[in-house]
Order: sequence, then C-alpha cells, then structure tokens
Amino acid sequence: MVEYGESNFVKSEKKRNPPPVLFGIEFGEVSYLDYEPDAKLKVSQDDLLVFFRQMSVMLKSGVALSQALELLAENMSNKKFGANIFDISKKLGSGEELSSSLDSYPRIFSPIMIGLIEAGEAGGILSGVLERLALLIEAQNKIKGQITGALIYPIAILILAISVSLGLLIFIVPKFETMFSSMGADLPGLTAFMLSLSRLVTTWTFAIGAPFILFIGAYLFNISYSTPSGRLFFDKLIFKIPLFGNLILKSEVAQFSDTFSTLINSGISIVEAMERCIKASNNEVIRLSLRRSISLVTQGQELSASLETAKTIPRLLISMIRIGEETGALSFMLENIANFYKREVEEAVTILTKAMEPMVIFVVAAIVGTIVISLYLPMFDLIKTMGS
Repeated sequence: MVEYGESNFVKSEKKRNPPPVLFGIEFGEVSYLDYEPDAKLKVSQDDLLVFFRQMSVMLKSGVALSQALELLAENMSNKKFGANIFDISKKLGSGEELSSSLDSYPRIFSPIMIGLIEAGEAGGILSGVLERLALLIEAQNKIKGQITGALIYPIAILILAISVSLGLLIFIVPKFETMFSSMGADLPGLTAFMLSLSRLVTTWTFAIGAPFILFIGAYLFNISYSTPSGRLFFDKLIFKIPLFGNLILKSEVAQFSDTFSTLINSGISIVEAMERCIKASNNEVIRLSLRRSISLVTQGQELSASLETAKTIPRLLISMIRIGEETGALSFMLENIANFYKREVEEAVTILTKAMEPMVIFVVAAIVGTIVISLYLPMFDLIKTMGS
C-alpha cells in the first residue's frame, strides 16, 4: 500500500471571492483557494499530462503524496483544477485512498486512470503507474492531434470554397444577370441555372432557411447518434469513408493496444482491462467487438480466438496477440503493435495530407471555374453571332 504521509503545509479553509471576469479575462490575483471544488469540472488533456508527470517526479523524489498534491494545487496554471487537487489532498489526510479520492471527479479522471492507480497502490508502484499514465495521455494526444491536423486542411479549404462561391453568387452574378437582360440574348442552360441559383441565395428565404436546415440537421444527427443503433450506424459509416476510414481505424487500434498493454503491465486482469478499454474507445463498432470478445473470454476462449469473430479488428493485431499468449509476453507484443500502429497513423496522415492537396485544389477550381464559365458563355455566343 502507498504511504501518504502528513502534509507540512497548513492551508486556510477560508475561500476568497473569485476575481472579476470580463470577456473571459480574470482581473486581479488568482489562487486555487478562490474556488470551491467542482465535481462537474472538465480539464484539458494537457493539464492531466502535467498533473500525472509532476506527481510521478515528486513521488520518485521522496515527497509525501498529500504534500505533492498541495504543491501541485498551488502551482497549477488551471486554478479551478488546483482547487480540486487541494480537495483530493484533504481527502487523503482524512484516510481515503488516492484512487477513491480521484473517483470523486469522474469528469476529470477516467475509469482507466482510476483502475491503473488502484493497481499502483496495491502493488506499491504508484510513481511508475503515474509516469505510464502520462505517457499514455501524451501518446493519445499526439494521435488526436495528427488526425485533427489531417482534417483541418480540407475543411478549411471547403469552407473557403463555399464562401467564395456564395460571394460570387450574391455579389457578382446578379450584375451579369442585369447585363444579360439588357442584351436580350438566349442564355445557355448552365448560365440559366447559375442565375436561378443566384436568385435563390439572395432571397430572405435562403438566408433564414439555410441556417435553420443546418441546425435541424445537426440536432437530428445528435439525437440519432445518442442512441446505440444510431451510433453504431454512423461509426460503421466512418470506417467506410475513403482514406479517412482507414486512418480512424488505425488510430483506434493504436489507442486500444497502448491502453491494453498499460493495464496488463499494471497487473489488471485481461477481462477487467478489456472492460476499461471499452470505456476508453470512441467508436461503437470497436466497443461492440470488445464486448463480444469479453463474453467469449469468460467462457474459456483465448483472447486472440475471441477477437477473430470481429471483422473490424485487423488480422495483424490478432496474430500478435496470439504470439504473445503462446510466449507469455502479451504486454510486450501489445506495446510493439501499439508502436507499429502509431507509426502507421503518422504515415497515413502524411499520405492523406499529400493526397488531399491536389484533390481540394481541383474541387475549388471546379466550383469557381463553373461559375465563371457559366457567366461568359453568353458572351461567346454573342461574339459568334456578331461575327456571322
């Protein structure tokens, strides 16, 4: 068990009023003592990374756990998070375990974090577990950052293309329509369609209806995605998206392998580790596959054989797990496969970014080019008529 020790710090229980906030900026001196502990608080992964990494370093340096928590509470840049950390240190002083104290803040500390810390407390390796948690969070943040970076570029270009197209339809095309009306020329089908589209987007019906339709669509999507069947449908659909689907699958496998190996290394049983991995996964297809595997493992099947029933799980992962089971080095194999898929994610992001650049440029050029060509077609026809 972990010895928590007595704190050498005496903190005032009196809370000051929080500093005034204007436009999201806090004025005046800010302290973690300005805030009450908040069980509904959510913090960034960067704050959690700093918390676990500094906790690990202080415990390895011989600092008592409650004292380490108070030092962290005092020095955290997120003062609201600092108030929660200070509250955790007080609970330790009253005799609670660290894991049960952290469990009071489920929106900050996930079940995987709690399970690993419980295992660390039981095995007397808390500092090592905290360091491993920091590495796990860092790896997951890196994968999320890579995927976000791959998505930002095409989304930004798409928004730009839509903005430019609307600008042309609203401000430029109507001037050409006036000119065409004065000329009395017969308009090609493409030009007539573009003029009709311009008239549509310049009406109040479109200005009010388009945002309303987008809002209703987003609302219906959220309602559908909140149901198990709807979430399963859309998560299956994600894996079928060209280029992006494979990237998302690789990132899910990398996260599962990394998390699973961390749990196994900490002495947590396979079934419990998989249950915690289910809670960590963001995709319902992966969750369903793991639930089926847990059922088969509890019936006596090996983990690799139970995963074979899932069509989504890559064969390479299953083969590596089978080798790990046969050699007694399951956690080692999981670490290696996690590192392999992390590299695969990096390569997939690089390939995707390079592939998207010409594709996005082509789409933008096609949209803008179609509008411009449609405006000049009547002029070409008029020039031919005048020449004949």
